[in-house]
Amino acid sequence: MTGDMRKALRYRWAVWGAMVLAYMVVFFHRLAAGVVRANVTEAFDLSSAAFGNMASAYFYAYMLMQIPVGLMADSLGARVTVSIGMMLAGTGSVLFGTASSYGLLLIGRFLVGIGVSTVFVSILKVQSQWFREREFGTMSGLTSLVGNLGGVLAQAPLAILVGLFSWRASFVTIGVATFGIAALCWIVIRNTPQEKGFPAIDESNDIGEDVVPIPLMTTLKESASDWRIWPVFVFFGCYSGVYLALSGTWGTPYLQDVYGMTVQQASSMVSFAVYGTIVGGITAGSISDRIGKRKLPLILMNILATATWLAIVVLWQGKPPIWAIRPLFFMVGFFATSYVISWAIVKEINRPQSTGVAIALVNTGAFLGSAVITTVMGMMLENMSHLASQEKFTAALGVCLGATVLGLICSLVFPETNCRNVSKGR
Repeated sequence: MTGDMRKALRYRWAVWGAMVLAYMVVFFHRLAAGVVRANVTEAFDLSSAAFGNMASAYFYAYMLMQIPVGLMADSLGARVTVSIGMMLAGTGSVLFGTASSYGLLLIGRFLVGIGVSTVFVSILKVQSQWFREREFGTMSGLTSLVGNLGGVLAQAPLAILVGLFSWRASFVTIGVATFGIAALCWIVIRNTPQEKGFPAIDESNDIGEDVVPIPLMTTLKESASDWRIWPVFVFFGCYSGVYLALSGTWGTPYLQDVYGMTVQQASSMVSFAVYGTIVGGITAGSISDRIGKRKLPLILMNILATATWLAIVVLWQGKPPIWAIRPLFFMVGFFATSYVISWAIVKEINRPQSTGVAIALVNTGAFLGSAVITTVMGMMLENMSHLASQEKFTAALGVCLGATVLGLICSLVFPETNCRNVSKGR
């Protein structure tokens, strides 16, 4: 191993570290809305529906940016794309914290969604250049783990920060910190080792000349015309949407209203859904790889996810005993990560040159589902405001149960790829 290669192998951790800090910002904002629900609704006299729409603005922005971000990452590179994105996210967070009207609140949340939407595609692109192909799966799991820590910070730690200062000061501070992360990304990140004067690390780059690039519209048309991608699109929207609606928007208000918990107590409970996602994200793909199957472990996880929601909504009528909340929330997060296996299915039913656009297309479904489920739950809570808290939240959580069942049904028609590429063009 040459001296330059040793330097490259050391420096890649600085690149990854800057990227993963940005990824923590993604998860923080994704899950922060529920913690400040009471503060924001009081400040702007918002109904449940209006609050749900505000929280969903992040998901709509993220959804709309998926394909454009893929183009930016390919043309401008991850360094520029993420740096610009973090500046926008910081601006949105500051605007959110200083908003004097509901309109400005929406714009701030939307700007945050646009900004953080740049990170996911860019971090995968950087990993493909700075890490070897055989390291990619491990690094993706590690990236998911560290990124989800941002979601943990958006629960009890954010509630404590809001209690010590205010929700406005908290979001302004987070925005200023995001500007610092944007500067760090610009200074540290390089799109490839070669830009830093190092040799290529990923050995597959040596044969990259044999891969013929496909025009974007051709790739998009090819992916969208394959019927197999659409059940995954719906499934991902259901399972990602249910998890994000609970952990990011309605989980904390649910525990506050139904159980009379403080925001600190409720957010610490909701953190168990995030912990479940951290553990599930690491294990789901690993188990699938080890047994050489995709569909079997995914369906088993989906059945268990459905059983979990049946217990919450039907068995306990929306109010499980206190002792059951932590394990139930953990299971909601854990079993939702069956969508990690669906990423592999999407990769394996598409040609290698089409993978990026295909994943972006399915990711669009994830955030469309998140926006719709979050909004519908808010509308239901608003329309049932005359009912007792347990009754209206049981009905709203029924949306999560319905979406989980729909996702399970979709997964039954997924192809079994046996962990290999089965695309027609292979």
